[in-house]
Amino acid sequence: MRRVIVPASAVLIALAPTSPASAEPQPEQKVAEVKGYGGAVATVDLDASKAAISVLRKGGNAVDAAVAAGAVLGVTEPYSAGLAGGGFMVYYDARQRKVFTIDGRETAPQAMTATTLEGIPFDEAVTSGLSAGVPGTVANWDLALRRFGTISLKQALQPAIEVASKGFVVDQTFYDQTAANAARFKDFTSTAKLYLPNGAPPPVGSVFRNPELADTYRELAKRGPGWLYGGQLGKEVVATVKQPPVTPGSTRNVRPGLMELSDLRAYRALLREPTKISYKGMDVYGMAPPSSGGSTVGEALNILESLPEVGLHEYLEASRLAFADRGKYVGDIPGVPLKELLSDGFAKERACLIGDTAMPHPAAPGSPDGSYEPCAQPTGSATPIADEGPETTHLVVADRWGNVIAYNLTIESTGGNGIVVPGRGVLLNNELTDFTFGPAPGDPNLPGPGKRPRSSMAPTLVFDDDKPVLAVGSPGGSTIITTVLQILLNRYEFDMDLPEAVAAPRLTQRNTPQTLAEPTFPGPVLNELRARGHAFGSTPEIGAATALEFLGRGRVQAVAEPTRRGGGSAMVVFPR
Repeated sequence: MRRVIVPASAVLIALAPTSPASAEPQPEQKVAEVKGYGGAVATVDLDASKAAISVLRKGGNAVDAAVAAGAVLGVTEPYSAGLAGGGFMVYYDARQRKVFTIDGRETAPQAMTATTLEGIPFDEAVTSGLSAGVPGTVANWDLALRRFGTISLKQALQPAIEVASKGFVVDQTFYDQTAANAARFKDFTSTAKLYLPNGAPPPVGSVFRNPELADTYRELAKRGPGWLYGGQLGKEVVATVKQPPVTPGSTRNVRPGLMELSDLRAYRALLREPTKISYKGMDVYGMAPPSSGGSTVGEALNILESLPEVGLHEYLEASRLAFADRGKYVGDIPGVPLKELLSDGFAKERACLIGDTAMPHPAAPGSPDGSYEPCAQPTGSATPIADEGPETTHLVVADRWGNVIAYNLTIESTGGNGIVVPGRGVLLNNELTDFTFGPAPGDPNLPGPGKRPRSSMAPTLVFDDDKPVLAVGSPGGSTIITTVLQILLNRYEFDMDLPEAVAAPRLTQRNTPQTLAEPTFPGPVLNELRARGHAFGSTPEIGAATALEFLGRGRVQAVAEPTRRGGGSAMVVFPR
């Protein structure tokens, strides 16, 4: 059987994409790859990376730097992240020699039931108060800093306050995202005022300032998380959710939300056990439910390791099977069979289904019941894949002491639910549209009171001989899982170095009729896969990854995207 892979020679890496012309001088340019010592960071944004490096240079650790960078991303990537969103952290504490994860996922209000979203058009649900989950980001930051950090939340917010006050240069990505959302942004007075000055998106090269967000961060720094979780900011968030500031004359049907101040008071970020699998002699750690990232990436890797050889055909089929099991079994419910989903026995039973040609669509879920037979045929029915917004963001940080963090944060769709809290400069999330709308009896991802919607975020750490060797993650909705999986295969199966592995053109198969391919994917390779029964559609971009590789003796390679989402920003404390 012939392996189908992407040759490294097909990958073009532009290590230093140029930034747009600025109204104010900008001395530093984004670079997509750098090596050095003393700590490292990779994000999608130069300002966020600079904030993290500044914290590291002043003696802060990886968690301190990650929170600082995350807060800056709430300013410069406001359509992907913010204090009214949520996220997941996977953190290695070098002193304790242990991996921890923090679940800062948003929750449904107590008034939400399994039928709340039934019959509502998806687009209508997104742009509404009904889609806004109880925010988890601030609680996530607070728990991470109190448990693992060395600086206060007040200190961690200072770089973001400065960027929000002084402004940042509008690039093409920010402009395009604003323009794509202009029709709904104009339907909310607070959103139009901030993001459509003079009735249009801020032009590329202009300096965009968000003084209201700067003031919000200042008050949060002064008053602490309780200001959101039961205090005045929380009251304003609830008021906005329940009575969105619709522009007079707008014809949009904007549904009010169900959130109450009691929901904010009850919110907690949670420490959870990570997922863990063995792959090629290494240990791969990820995020457990309510994220499906750790379980689905882990199951797919186990399936691939059960096969005699691995190429792109096998990658697509393993992903198809893992997504079938994700849909059937994974959600914020008791009794997710995580141990069996990640067991070698289940992986071998599923791997038996992969042959020379693509299996019929859709693949049915398996039975992770602890009783496995060679090539057992599944009998269940497949669960349709739900819509997930692509505009998450991801960052990775390592410090001089060997601590490492991979951190996904999000407000779900590009621009969240489109509603800025009046006077606060922050967009609300639409995370509750990650639930299955139904009717879908037995679906593990139906909404419920206090429930956390299933996520695909997959911050991932890889260890060899109990030492971290790789940290990686990406935005992209459900394509996050396949992006992380493909980068790992590029690096460890297809012999690419890390910059090549990140930059290589991508495919994503999520138990869907078509596999989506980026336009740069080599045509001859796609033709080989078509000959084996795969059907393809095109999508402009899959993911926007950030990664670190640990090269030994304290040396780290930081890697970001060279072109996707305008290119990312990799930095180290001491380049060498």
